[in-house]
Amino acid sequence: MADLFQQSAKKSSGYTAKDIEVLEGLEPVRRRPGMYIGGTDERAMHHLIAEVLDNSMDEAVAGHASIIEVHLGEGNEVTIRDNGRGIPIDPHPKFKNKSALEVILTTLHSGGKFSDKVYQTSGGLHGVGVSVVNALSDNLLVEVSRDRVAWQQKFSRGAPKGKLTKVGPSNRRGTTVTFHPDPQIFGDKTIFKANTAYKMARSKAYLFEGVRIKWSCDKSLLKGIEGVPEQEEIHFPNGLTDYLAHATTGRKKFADAVFHGNAKFSEDDGRVEWAMCWPEDGEGFFSSYCNTIPTPEGGTHEQGFKTALLRALKAYAEMVGNKKGSILTGDDIWGGGCVMLSVFIRDPQFQGQTKEKLVSVNASRMAEMVVKDHFDHWLSGNPETAEIILDVAINSAEDRLRKKQDKDLTRKTATKKLRLPGKLADCSKAEAAGTELFIVEGDSAGGSAKQARSRDTQAILPLRGKILNVASATDEKLRANQELQDLIEALGCGIRDKFDEAKLRYEKIIIMTDADVDGAHIASLLMTFFYREMPQLIEKGHLYLAMPPLYRLTQKGTSIYARDDADKEHLLKTKFDARAKVEVSRFKGLGEMPPAQLKETTMDPSKRVLLRVHMPDAMNPTERADAKATAKLVEQLMGRKPEERFKFIQERAQFAGELDI
Repeated sequence: MADLFQQSAKKSSGYTAKDIEVLEGLEPVRRRPGMYIGGTDERAMHHLIAEVLDNSMDEAVAGHASIIEVHLGEGNEVTIRDNGRGIPIDPHPKFKNKSALEVILTTLHSGGKFSDKVYQTSGGLHGVGVSVVNALSDNLLVEVSRDRVAWQQKFSRGAPKGKLTKVGPSNRRGTTVTFHPDPQIFGDKTIFKANTAYKMARSKAYLFEGVRIKWSCDKSLLKGIEGVPEQEEIHFPNGLTDYLAHATTGRKKFADAVFHGNAKFSEDDGRVEWAMCWPEDGEGFFSSYCNTIPTPEGGTHEQGFKTALLRALKAYAEMVGNKKGSILTGDDIWGGGCVMLSVFIRDPQFQGQTKEKLVSVNASRMAEMVVKDHFDHWLSGNPETAEIILDVAINSAEDRLRKKQDKDLTRKTATKKLRLPGKLADCSKAEAAGTELFIVEGDSAGGSAKQARSRDTQAILPLRGKILNVASATDEKLRANQELQDLIEALGCGIRDKFDEAKLRYEKIIIMTDADVDGAHIASLLMTFFYREMPQLIEKGHLYLAMPPLYRLTQKGTSIYARDDADKEHLLKTKFDARAKVEVSRFKGLGEMPPAQLKETTMDPSKRVLLRVHMPDAMNPTERADAKATAKLVEQLMGRKPEERFKFIQERAQFAGELDI
């Protein structure tokens, strides 16, 4: 032990001032890109497009630009052009030997959005957006047209490749940014996806009705992709209402009327726009934005909107003498609805640089006040619609209260489906025979699965992230965990000694997770849950694992799917012509897989492969030893003693090959 302390002391004595690094310029971005764009994977790389596009949108929202062009070119190159004021090109007063353009492109926390002198509201707040794009691009070209003169400057990996150059006269105005992501950061196999970029451009168009977005994409990038045009001018004159109508086309709604509107806040020079409807199928969504920035994790603006709906509907119930309105909560009202919400506020506060959650306290208060007044008037002006919505919400509340009393769920009519737990998209078939429940990870995979499913017999329940490990949790934590409670209520058969197979609402329970390490972990947590809380469900043969493919192999128009690396190598050797090139596509996850492919490979009963989860019977003498071994293994890997897991890893480390980390 003394020797160990001496060795440690020797090592620490070598830690001196020369070991302290000071990163300057954009070097912090290249060293730690995850701090600025959330990683170095495909999703993070697409964030570069968002950063440049957000700057152009800020010009449009401020009233200085009306047209934004987005071009996805060959060689992973992106060009974004607007007809705004153009980045200033005059010398910066603090850096007299540099233009303002060069300062903005090469200096973190520089820009015109820290005060309200240039932009009343904006999406780029920290002055790191376009400079981060510059730092993470091996080639970037900025062209600016101001005062009938065109200028340009080239950069590489955050450093200028020359001075700002005067190109000549120009009869247009605005800023054009063309960039190529650095393969040293993102790898040479990560490419921009036309469908992702197109959806990003389209979303910006409906968030601000005053802008026209001209989309274009090289034809070679659209092979095998459906629904993405080569060229299109995207414009939604009615903003969110137009998009909501598009997103719910063909879906029957409880009320034909759509609750929509926009209004300015009485303070802060901000405004809010919203659109909401209530489909009968209960497959709702809540998409929110702040200053045209998507906020997938919600935030204070969502909370204010939900509170406004709750207060207004409760007040309406009281006005019409419906005493049951007092039992309502926010989830009862908007849980099955489709909501689009967009706010524009000054100096918004986000959680993290990627801005996925709004945390501005004033956004909740302002959204609540404005939306509540409008919802009050809308309900009063549409009494028939208001009665339907109130009835739907009260039925939802009553079902919620029944859960607390441990009453079993029975299959509901179309009107009642909105009261099923969580984000469950139920099937229409009344009896359990022939029906399936797919448990998927996250809303993204849930969205693809909902589009790929057979609505008659297949139900979808998305879970958020990794569920509670019931093998190491207390009963109190299990009861308090909403994700597991939703799953229990969706199945309807009870747990432990209250399990009743006759009340099981589906014939097959199918765990469908991504074909990667995280997916395997989530599947393990779910199997542990069923093993501990509903072992009879496994014993009766109701639990299955889906087998989504990891690769798609394409040659001369023929595509074959491979489950894993071994299957891929086998197929390459046996199913393809070795003399011709085979295109190999790796699926990042179920959410990235087009619904048609997800149906074909994983959900269509006539084509898919399922693994049935089997549990040894402890009462059977031939399986008794296996049953004990299974119980021991579950306790060792999932139980409360981390030392047991460490021992398991140590004993098997010698067998580990390449790790997918």
